[in-house]
Amino acid sequence: MLTCKFGGSSLSCSANFQKAAAILAADSHRRCVVVSAPGRRNPQDEKLTDLLYACQSAAAQGRGFSALFDRVAGRYLEIAQGLGLRDIGPLLDEARAALRHASPARAASLGERQCAQLMARYLNWPFVDAAEVIRFGPDGALDASATQALLAGRLRSLPCAVLPGFYGAAANGEIFTFSRGGGDITGALAAQAINAEVYENWTDVSGFLMADPKIVQDPRPIERITYAELRELSYIGAQVLHEGTVSPVREKNIPLNIRNTN
Repeated sequence: MLTCKFGGSSLSCSANFQKAAAILAADSHRRCVVVSAPGRRNPQDEKLTDLLYACQSAAAQGRGFSALFDRVAGRYLEIAQGLGLRDIGPLLDEARAALRHASPARAASLGERQCAQLMARYLNWPFVDAAEVIRFGPDGALDASATQALLAGRLRSLPCAVLPGFYGAAANGEIFTFSRGGGDITGALAAQAINAEVYENWTDVSGFLMADPKIVQDPRPIERITYAELRELSYIGAQVLHEGTVSPVREKNIPLNIRNTN
C-alpha cells in the first residue's frame, strides 16, 4: 500500500480535488489518503484555518460569527457543487454548532475534518476521524505508541481510507493539533502504521529544491536525500515538509516522495 498526503494547495478547489482523485485512481496501491484543509486559491484568498480561529475567538467573546462562518461554508459549498456532491448542509451545521463552544484546537481541526469528509464522499471511501486514531497525552504531546496501535488497528481493517491531517485527541476526547503544516506528520504516522511501501507527499512543488525559487530562478531539484538531511533542511526553514515528518518513516525505512499535484 502507498500512503498519500495532499496539502491545502492541492485541495483548494473542486478542480484540484478532481486532480487528487485522478492521482489516487492511477495506482490501485494508493489506498490511504490524508488531507489538509483547502488552501488559498490565489495570494489574496483567505485561509480557512484562520477564518475558523476567528469564528472561535468571536464565540468565546460572546460575539456572533455567522458572517465569518458563511465565508467558510461558501468555500465548501463551492467545492461540493463542483464535485456534484449534494446535501452537505448537515456537515456545515455540525461544524457551526461545534464552534459555539470550541477550543482553538477544535475550531482549527474542523477545516481538515470537513475536507476529509468531502473527499471520502467524492471517492466513496471510508472516512476515519483523526480524533479516534491520533492519540495525544493530556499535556498535548503525541502518544506515538498509542497512535500506532490505534492507526494500525483501524487502517489495516479497511480496503482504503480518508483521514484528516493536523489533529488528534486525548483519551478524554479533547482535541489537540500539531503545529502548522502538521498534516505531513499525520501522513507519516499513517504510512508507519500500515508499513507503506512509499509515503507520497503531494504539494505544489516538484520536490526539495537546491535554492529558494523566490530568490533563485529555476533552481534544480534535489533528486535524493537522506532522512537526516531532509530533517535538517526542514528544521532550518525549508517549507516543503514539516520537520516532524521524518521520524515515523525513518523508523520503518519508508521512502518519502515529494510529488507535484499539478
